[in-house]
Amino acid sequence: MFTLPDLPFDYKALEPYIDEETMHIHHDKHHAGYIKNLNDVLAGHDDLLGMDINDLLKNLDKVPDEVRQKVKNNGGGHANHSLFWTIMVAGSAKEPSGNLLGAIKSSFGDFPTFKEKFSASALGHFGSGWAWLVSNSGKLEVVDTSNQDSPLTDGKTPLLLLDVWEHAYYLKYKNVRADYIAAWWNVVNWVEVDKRFQSLSH
Repeated sequence: MFTLPDLPFDYKALEPYIDEETMHIHHDKHHAGYIKNLNDVLAGHDDLLGMDINDLLKNLDKVPDEVRQKVKNNGGGHANHSLFWTIMVAGSAKEPSGNLLGAIKSSFGDFPTFKEKFSASALGHFGSGWAWLVSNSGKLEVVDTSNQDSPLTDGKTPLLLLDVWEHAYYLKYKNVRADYIAAWWNVVNWVEVDKRFQSLSH
């Protein structure tokens, strides 16, 4: 059975950038809902219920055809949000350092250019979805996905992600996604993103 992970911070820890009420609804309602739906749709499939969620998304071909799309949707919702909570923190550094910064510069020229490209991907995505920094066979890329799709399904390793579903920001920012994106950069947990990057070489 899949379970809802605790937030690694207090619900109000990310204010004023992400408000307490949004965090309660986002984590306790939306994320919990994906997990309930995933467990329900996989009832009786104990082998799949026992898999790591990331491994499940990498191996959707093992999921019966009749429930595969629901597993992709709800499993993606669980995996994406589980990662999303870990890459945010109060009082974060404003940019990465060390090897991660070097890799970003190598792939995008400099950090401001990467930040601009990532923000443009998040802002330009039509409808609900996510913006990502991923490793694709060792090369860093900015991509976006629709709904709860995960780059894991395409063989890419997520390093950083931003939820651009309206439930992630509408209470505070209404329909102004650009303001939400600009504010979110203040809570990126670059230490955690760097850990994910470093793990690629192991």
